[in-house]
Amino acid sequence: MITEELMKSISVKNPAKMLMLVIDGLGGLPIDGKTELEQSHIPNLDKLASKSVCGLADPISPGITPGSGPSHLALFGYDPINYQIGRGVLEALGIGIQLTEGDLAARGNFAKMDEKGIIVDRRAGRISTKINKALCDLLQNGIEEIEGVKITINPGKEHRFVIVFTGEGLGDGLTDADPQKDGKPRIPTSATSDSAKFSERVINLFIEEATQLLKSQDSANTVLLRGFSQVPKIPTLTELFKIHPAAIAVYPMYKGIARLVGMDVLNTGEGIRDEIKTLRNFFDQYDFFYLHIKDPDMFGEDANFDGKVRALEKVDEFIPDLLDLEPDVLVITGDHSTPSLLKSHSWHPNPILIFSKFIRTDSVERFDERSCLLGGLGRIPATDIMPLMLANALKLKKYGA
Repeated sequence: MITEELMKSISVKNPAKMLMLVIDGLGGLPIDGKTELEQSHIPNLDKLASKSVCGLADPISPGITPGSGPSHLALFGYDPINYQIGRGVLEALGIGIQLTEGDLAARGNFAKMDEKGIIVDRRAGRISTKINKALCDLLQNGIEEIEGVKITINPGKEHRFVIVFTGEGLGDGLTDADPQKDGKPRIPTSATSDSAKFSERVINLFIEEATQLLKSQDSANTVLLRGFSQVPKIPTLTELFKIHPAAIAVYPMYKGIARLVGMDVLNTGEGIRDEIKTLRNFFDQYDFFYLHIKDPDMFGEDANFDGKVRALEKVDEFIPDLLDLEPDVLVITGDHSTPSLLKSHSWHPNPILIFSKFIRTDSVERFDERSCLLGGLGRIPATDIMPLMLANALKLKKYGA
């Protein structure tokens, strides 16, 4: 990818509108011969693909399975290897927590553990957000401080919460205290550097105390923590590309990464319809919009092939609303693939389409993995998407003499 300094030098400001629709977990794998996209009835996306230039995009690099943080950084034009941002910081920023230098943040899951210490449900049956808040209050009232480190517990949606450790001597070189899969024992965090040894002790003590407080709960009797991180230094999208960006997302993590790169996060409701309404209401005020749709990823992680198909079809219903706004550049892709077959993120590239009046259309007529493989974009790294958007919006001047 080209350097940040070069992008700064050739970026120009103009009023052209750019819209990036990120369908979380977009790509899939065949079950009975078809992926979720191939099985879906998505006439609007297919029609748009036939008027666009299409291809496949690798979030990080071929064969590398990405987390949501690095895959989004790549979509926004940042080198995800250079900027390694933990999920904890993103989740904290996403729910509006103001982190200070030295704070250590982590994403938490309430989980169910059996009597042998085996995690039987990492998501505690996707408990309601109301129950989540009650459990967070229980933990906060019971654990305010450990060895001089202040503990702040913040409820998220369903089974998720954010924890912030505030005190002297904390470091973020830590492994996840999360086995990542059901059927495995709960694990402690381990320091990967001497600077994180104190953090390791505090975090593992917290997990033990939290588990004691939750022992009478049926579906959520322990906690899993991951993404331990502190706030990094990263240039904003405005500094890099001279754009005025806004984000429309429901889940905290995606709001967090948007805030980290300098986007205004716009208030929205709970569903796609509310997100589209927000986009429409603010469309005149910004020149770059990031619109995130979560549902396909959730169904993929739950191994619900039919549910993911329905979620993709629901997204398709709103494509005409996006086109009615007449963005100068529209990109539709995913942050990563989440095949129902694997029940998790995967390394497979995502379909991508770019629609503008300056593209060379190709022969793609279906917005799915096999069709986009033959598209005019070919197979590109996700870090190329932002320069292509800027170019199609005439926001990049000539490089060199």
